Amino acid sequence: MKSLIIAEKPSVAADLARALGKVPKKGDHFENDAYVISSAVGHLVELEMPEDIDKKLYGFWRLETLPIIPKKFGLKPIEESRERFNHLKKLLARKDIAVVVNACDAGREGELIFTYLYQLTKCKLPVKRAWMQTMTNEGLRAAFQSLRDGAQMVPLAEAARCRSESDWLIGINGTRALTKRMFGSRAGNVASVGRVQTPTLAIVVARELEIRNFQPRPYWRVTAVFQVTKGTYEGVYQRPNFKKAENDEHDRIDRIWEKTTAEAVLAACQGQPSAAVTEEKKASSQAAPRLYDLTTLQREANNRFGLSARRTLQIAQALYERHKMITYPRTDSRALPEDYMPTVKETLSNLHGSLAPHARKVLTEGWVRPNRRIFNNAQVSDHFAIIPTAHEAAHLDDMEAKIFDMIARRFIAVFHPAAEFDITTRISTVAGHDFKTEGKVLTFAGWLAVYGKTTVDDDAPDAKSLPALDPADGRPPKAQMISSELHSETTRPPPRYTEATLLSAMEGAGKLVDDEDLAEAMKERGLGTPATRADTIDGLINQKYVERQQRELVPTAKAEALLQFLAAVQAEGLTKPDMTGEWEYKLRQIEHGKFSRAKFMEEIVEVTKGIVERVKTFEESLDDARRTDWKSPTDGQPMLETLRAYKSQDGLLTIYKIIGNRRIEEAEARELAEKGQIGPLDNFRSKAGRPFSAILRIDPTEKKVVFQFDGQRDGNGNVKIDFTGLQPIGPAPEKFGPGAEVYETPQSYVVRRVENGEDKILVRCSRRILARDIPREQFLKMIETGRTDLLEKFWSQRTRRPFSAFLVLKPDLTTGFEFAPRAPKVPKTGKAKPAAPDA
Repeated sequence: MKSLIIAEKPSVAADLARALGKVPKKGDHFENDAYVISSAVGHLVELEMPEDIDKKLYGFWRLETLPIIPKKFGLKPIEESRERFNHLKKLLARKDIAVVVNACDAGREGELIFTYLYQLTKCKLPVKRAWMQTMTNEGLRAAFQSLRDGAQMVPLAEAARCRSESDWLIGINGTRALTKRMFGSRAGNVASVGRVQTPTLAIVVARELEIRNFQPRPYWRVTAVFQVTKGTYEGVYQRPNFKKAENDEHDRIDRIWEKTTAEAVLAACQGQPSAAVTEEKKASSQAAPRLYDLTTLQREANNRFGLSARRTLQIAQALYERHKMITYPRTDSRALPEDYMPTVKETLSNLHGSLAPHARKVLTEGWVRPNRRIFNNAQVSDHFAIIPTAHEAAHLDDMEAKIFDMIARRFIAVFHPAAEFDITTRISTVAGHDFKTEGKVLTFAGWLAVYGKTTVDDDAPDAKSLPALDPADGRPPKAQMISSELHSETTRPPPRYTEATLLSAMEGAGKLVDDEDLAEAMKERGLGTPATRADTIDGLINQKYVERQQRELVPTAKAEALLQFLAAVQAEGLTKPDMTGEWEYKLRQIEHGKFSRAKFMEEIVEVTKGIVERVKTFEESLDDARRTDWKSPTDGQPMLETLRAYKSQDGLLTIYKIIGNRRIEEAEARELAEKGQIGPLDNFRSKAGRPFSAILRIDPTEKKVVFQFDGQRDGNGNVKIDFTGLQPIGPAPEKFGPGAEVYETPQSYVVRRVENGEDKILVRCSRRILARDIPREQFLKMIETGRTDLLEKFWSQRTRRPFSAFLVLKPDLTTGFEFAPRAPKVPKTGKAKPAAPDA
């Protein structure tokens, strides 16, 4: 009899076949006298959707059919991987199979993949579990030498089922209810919600509102330049007896909030050439950063290389599965098992290239020793920190090499001693006013040597060493004040989230939870898990809740509308991390056999019913609407602000707050009502997500808001532009014929010629293309010479990256891009550039 081993992916099945005695390939699987080895391709089985349960009842989304609470959750093969499912089903039914080994990824999701497959195939074979931490031959063989009994994994499987089914209940019911209430039957509009994605979205929207509502405050700083015998240095004025104001995050010791006070300090320093100098020196040390978990790796790769969280995970997964060069990457631990020191030493001895000297130093100095920051069983759960394996280096592409270098250097650095610094704080006092200067000198590189650093970063504010005081400066020392300057500045709003900072916010979402036990559960996992956070961010982007603008994540009008509606129907629980914290806390209790699966699902059903009931019964009355201070053109009465629109009291005019996937500010709605049109306005979005600009106007006949574009076509397909009130900016080049003139409309540059009393539009070019304004002189140059100068900072809608190009006039008089010749490629050296350490 044989053992059937089911891995999560084909590449892992191939690794297992090699590690377990070079098991030969036989068709779509590997087989010898002892083993049959095959794999899934990720998830093969999913929960049935409502239309699978009853197509007639649930095929169309209707409020009256909600909530949908299956008595028992059915399973079905995922259509795209049905062939693989059928193959495994046949293997599980073979008469010569005595036991099945679950070799899917070691964690909750890997357990779910196998559990659903086992259930849907109605398999009754006994189960063993291989818990694999590394993909090296040694690591795989170690996992199979200590197989776990299937019964041990039941609590983990139950937690996995609960996570899947509860996400289904909240997601399916919440999404259907909110979509019907927010968008009715409008095709293509879906208000998707979920226990992780919606609180994550709330974090992004809260930051955007904070930025939008930010009121900048002016402040002043005074700086002065001083000279001593050995050089000059700059000092910054420090407020005396400073105590940070409560609830004022912008208060700093060097910020003066009253201009008159700042001017008085500056005036007092004028004509005072001499400054009394005191200074204090102290030693400081900085320990190496801890080993990577997935979230930290994703965050730093985003900061350094601009990689998305998903891309970093893909690269790490390739380094783990294909190249066998790192340990399991989907981990939330930053520590190693306490018995891992021999493996660490073996791994260090196998590192090559520029890493080798630093790795050898760790071994020769005996720096691998017990250390709770590194070896700590209490901080190791299903998996440990990401480190290199002892596997020989493979041929890596550029970005794989960079990510491996980050992991390997962090691994080596963590065993090095702390870096040591001398920090000097100098106070120069002029007319009773103190000016502070700080200097920092690296005295012992320690772990920074792994990153090739022998000095403090030049761009650090305190990086420069101060010119030393000399006996010639007197006792007590004096400095000469050369100049002083008043700086006028303003406070700035917090920055928008990038993927790096949003990952940190998701990881630390427990700080937003009041209950201590729930916060502790969130502390362990945060919003989502390291393995799912990248998918959550990508999901928000794909569902048009968030846009990437360069590296920033910007919420859309759709996102704000969803959160406003959830608040209106009193379903804000979906937007807060508390629910995820409570679920995660109980799921971890289920994993450890301390909480009932049935009890958990009962609670989820009640939460689901509550959300659906609140959404279904919500009614918005005009009696509760806010009366604005601007009037409708239809009845002369104040417009009323409702949740989604501004409405006239006679019911004839509605100005929606979101038009063309763009938020309409109240000031814009006011101008539209008062003037009948506004614009052109930027940042509308088509259904395909492409940005466009347009004028909004109120149709005088139908009393509704419509788009108006330059160059709209008539019924014959001819471009029509209203030139009323427009004056030409000059004649067009002779090649466009006699009488041709150049015009600048609100949205376009146009070459126009009048023939037989009718307009003929010869050339039309938008004044803004791919987020870049086109200067008038460049359009004139294009129609004269055929192309513009090289223009920078167009933004690609596909790659979300800036590019430079010439705008050219084609023979058919349309415009296009022409790109400058690429610089010749630099030959690859095969060596990855060393990554920088943590900031």
